[in-house]
Amino acid sequence: MKKLRELSLKTKALILAIIFSGIALLNSSYVDNYFEITKNLDIFVTLFKELNLYYVDETKPGDLMKTGIEGMLESLDPYTNYIPESDIEDFRFMQTGQYGGIGALIRTMDKKIVIAEPYEDSPAQKAGLEAGDVIIEVNGKSTDGKNTEDISKILKGQPNTEVKLVLKREGVDKPIEKTIMREEIKVKSVPHYEMLNNEVGYIKLNQFTDKCTEEVQTAFKDLKEKKGMKSLVLDLRGNPGGLLNEAVSLSNLFVEKGQLVVSTKGKVKEWEKSYKAANQPLDLEIPIVVLVNSGSASASEIVSGTIQDLDRGVIIGQRSYGKGLVQTTRPLSYNTQLKVTTAKYYIPSGRCIQALDYSHRNEDGSVGKVPDSLMKTFTTKNGRTVYDGGGVLPDIVLEPVTYSQIARALTAKNMIFNFATKYKREHPTIPSVKEFRITDELFNEFTTYISDKDYEYSTQSEDVIKKFKETAEKEKYFKQVEQEYEALKSKLSHNKNEDLVTFKEEIKELLKEEIVSRYYYQKGRVESLLDRDPDVKEALSILADKSKYASLLAGPVKSK
Repeated sequence: MKKLRELSLKTKALILAIIFSGIALLNSSYVDNYFEITKNLDIFVTLFKELNLYYVDETKPGDLMKTGIEGMLESLDPYTNYIPESDIEDFRFMQTGQYGGIGALIRTMDKKIVIAEPYEDSPAQKAGLEAGDVIIEVNGKSTDGKNTEDISKILKGQPNTEVKLVLKREGVDKPIEKTIMREEIKVKSVPHYEMLNNEVGYIKLNQFTDKCTEEVQTAFKDLKEKKGMKSLVLDLRGNPGGLLNEAVSLSNLFVEKGQLVVSTKGKVKEWEKSYKAANQPLDLEIPIVVLVNSGSASASEIVSGTIQDLDRGVIIGQRSYGKGLVQTTRPLSYNTQLKVTTAKYYIPSGRCIQALDYSHRNEDGSVGKVPDSLMKTFTTKNGRTVYDGGGVLPDIVLEPVTYSQIARALTAKNMIFNFATKYKREHPTIPSVKEFRITDELFNEFTTYISDKDYEYSTQSEDVIKKFKETAEKEKYFKQVEQEYEALKSKLSHNKNEDLVTFKEEIKELLKEEIVSRYYYQKGRVESLLDRDPDVKEALSILADKSKYASLLAGPVKSK
């Protein structure tokens, strides 16, 4: 014990000596806090030593430290994160869209690890893996009790190395064994592009990974030069962002060379930068509509905000996420990293679109309604008024698509997923995405399939009256209104068969999306939704009305 104490004290002294020498190299703002920093580091090291020596059970120092680090960073903002060595591969994928592995999405279903979707042309797809396959073993080890994160780490690895899987497939009696050679997986940032009609092109961008601008440029040239595109819909909905330089490069496709796209300002003056369009643009004239929603964040907001600030195009959809913070990755010891917020970014009008309050957000993490009193006004190139403080507010705001409770239940209970798996097994091929239809006959086949399965749900109305009953009982008023309550409950009680008829069209839409993804992968999933997409329909309407498009981008009328 004495030797252990001596070792701990030496370790503490060594850590503090390293810290002190590091602090000496920092700028003046850190030196001013020299005593406060060293005092608290001393407390932390002492606590860590005593906890590991005397806690009643054996501790795991690595887990304790990781928890402490994450707790500390959580108090700052949602984007400053510690990246342990085990997560470096996932982090690299987020930055580049590349990783070593088999190329498949996996999910948990009924406590089993299931292939959700192989990527097109991936090792998984080439080896014959199908959506719905249950992974029983990986490299001879059972997947029982494992989660998707555990299995994902095993499936990933260096290219040209093998991974052995044992799968259970519905309709096949014996387990299926597969040996798959890992490859460098590059997930396309542009999963789909097409002509929506004779004049309007559409490009879907999923993330701002390395070289995503090249993918957009290739799609744009194909649509314009080969298919006669005269206007463009750029879909950034659900795009969480990514690389700042790609956001600048992508904006540069449509704005003049030398134009300021974004600037960053932070505590360390040397890191303050202005990013300008460095190249000749691809097209300065083509009318553009950019689609955004609450899932459009970071780099998506730089692009959409720049397009809006420069009056280069019309923004349609819902308020974007509200992430105007820049992260820099700093290397730490033992192959770990710190992703730290170092600055805020400002788009051409001078506004920052960072949400003012990290704590009050919607369920999806996006910014809620920002009080007018907290927002500052700015002007676009043409003099239109725009605001800071909470994401990019579209020029045309549309309500987000919402699904019925029965549609949500069918999705959550994997009824639609499992039916699509069954359908693929029984139908080796289908027509193209445009031609494939969920006929009434096929829909009836689906309703028969789910007729003996559990997908219970409650409507919001039922939830409200249930809450009313609980409150009334607590306040001892329920007996007085019990008769009326039972009558209202009976009227509002949902009937699953009736709901299947009422919400038939949206269930058909979800069925088509899932089924076509079995044959045409991510490209098919995106394409299947376009015909009924209200945001896309609004974009087509605006682009068809040239005077309305121009009026949306025009500044205030100036008096002579």
